[in-house]
Amino acid sequence: MSIGSQIIWLFVLGIPVACIAWTVTHEEVFHELREFCLRESREARSLTHRKFFYLFTCEYCFSHYVAIAFLAITRYKLLYSDWRGYLVGGFALVWVANIYMSVFGRLRLDIKRERVEIEQNQVVTEEKKKAIENTGKRAA
Repeated sequence: MSIGSQIIWLFVLGIPVACIAWTVTHEEVFHELREFCLRESREARSLTHRKFFYLFTCEYCFSHYVAIAFLAITRYKLLYSDWRGYLVGGFALVWVANIYMSVFGRLRLDIKRERVEIEQNQVVTEEKKKAIENTGKRAA
C-alpha cells in the first residue's frame, strides 16, 4: 500500500475508533456500565482490577484497545510491512482518534453553551415583554 493510501486509511479508521471510544466513555446508552466501572475503578481491592475498570471510563485509554481491535480486523500497518507497522499504525490511530474526540467534545461544549445563552436570552425577552405589558396595564 502506498504512503498516501496508508494516510487516508489512518484518517478513515480514526473515525470508528473515536466513535466507539467516545460512545462507551461518554454517551448515555452506556451510563450504567460506566458508573459500575467508575465505582469499581475507585473501590476495587486489587490494582489490576481498578486499572481494568478504569479503561472503560477514559476515552484516551479505551481508544488504545479499540485501535488494537481495528488493527486486528483490518490488518492496517503504517510505514512498515512487519510488526513495526502495527505498532506505528496503532499509536498513530490512537492519536488521530483522540484528535477527533477532542474536536467533537469542543463542538458539543460550544453547542451546549450556545443553547444556554439562547435560553437565557429567551428568559430576558419574556421578562421584558411582561414588564411592557404590566406598564401598559397600569397606564390604562
